[in-house]
Amino acid sequence: MEIYVVKENDTIDTIAAEQGVPVDTIIYNNQLTYPYPLAIGQALLLTKNEGPQVRKAVETGGYAYPYISESTLSQTLPYLSKLYVFSYGFTTEGDIIYPATDDSVMIQMAIQSRTAPILTVTPFGADGKFNNYLISQIVNNMDAQARFIEQLTQTVMQKGFRGVDIDFEYILAKDREPFARFVANVREAINAIGYPVSVALAPKTSDNQRGTLYEGKDYRLLGEAADSVLLMTYEWGYTYGPPMAVAPIKNVRQVVDYAITRIPPDKISLGIPNYGYDWTLPFEQGVSRARSIGNIQAVRIAIENDAQIQFDENAMSPYFHYTKDGKEHEVWFEDVRSMQAKFNLVEEYNLRGMGYWQVMRLFRANWLLLADQFWIRHNY
Repeated sequence: MEIYVVKENDTIDTIAAEQGVPVDTIIYNNQLTYPYPLAIGQALLLTKNEGPQVRKAVETGGYAYPYISESTLSQTLPYLSKLYVFSYGFTTEGDIIYPATDDSVMIQMAIQSRTAPILTVTPFGADGKFNNYLISQIVNNMDAQARFIEQLTQTVMQKGFRGVDIDFEYILAKDREPFARFVANVREAINAIGYPVSVALAPKTSDNQRGTLYEGKDYRLLGEAADSVLLMTYEWGYTYGPPMAVAPIKNVRQVVDYAITRIPPDKISLGIPNYGYDWTLPFEQGVSRARSIGNIQAVRIAIENDAQIQFDENAMSPYFHYTKDGKEHEVWFEDVRSMQAKFNLVEEYNLRGMGYWQVMRLFRANWLLLADQFWIRHNY
């Protein structure tokens, strides 16, 4: 694969002729829509017929809600080792709560594609947000914990899951060690039926990093308690924050630098965002709210508003500005250049692989680039 950045006066026909690539391939790889307009600065993935190369084997994963479209799922599954079904919850008494939408179809589609469906556990309260009271109850009340682990194990077997992922956020500092013991207890039960347990980790850069997102996550203890971990290396640019890259590569690298001092690299998957944000300017803390958008959608917004896409070499991320209805906007998103920078980190640190939040939107160029550079493990 080769990455080409669109210049002024480029068309898909001139690019195809210059690069020796079929027009249909450019359209397909990059999900272009008729009449195939392009934005200056847009990164295109081109397929070149070159010789085979040695590829590192990686484990890939992607989170998805049960209402994902079957078309998007079927086109994504060939590139995933694991499909994280989001999500199952629990009560304070330890009773498991199923997703509101039936997940049977996505589980069966994953199995048919030799992708392992993974049951994801989250502590959501009635308001749909992470609830640290629920977490405290399940990690400290051993009767409730035993009840939950028994039901969790039964659900994995009954529904055909091939593992469990624990995604708990905003854990209280006092529950740091009980949470790690909880993960170890879940692992013991799920390993006993032949499947692995992973845990998602907030993006820390030191042992004692302050903040409710970080204080309850002990990298060393959780690295020991789980079979593998996912670093949630995204959301520096987020809904309520100022405009910036979702996953600036320098920030991502700092998290990896710390993580490998506490957890073996072959247990670590790098978190990758499959989305961007559109901010309306000026940004006002506590007032502004960015709109979440897909990466393909971001490029189409640039084209519709005649915006030129820039690339921040420090963040290794694309962005642009546009004006609509008298209001200025700033957009940060991901493209194949920013994905390449993250893939390079996986190679450099010899990590286990990568995990995507989330795969509800198809980003074909990303998957083609990934498959060109890595051998994707399938676990059964």
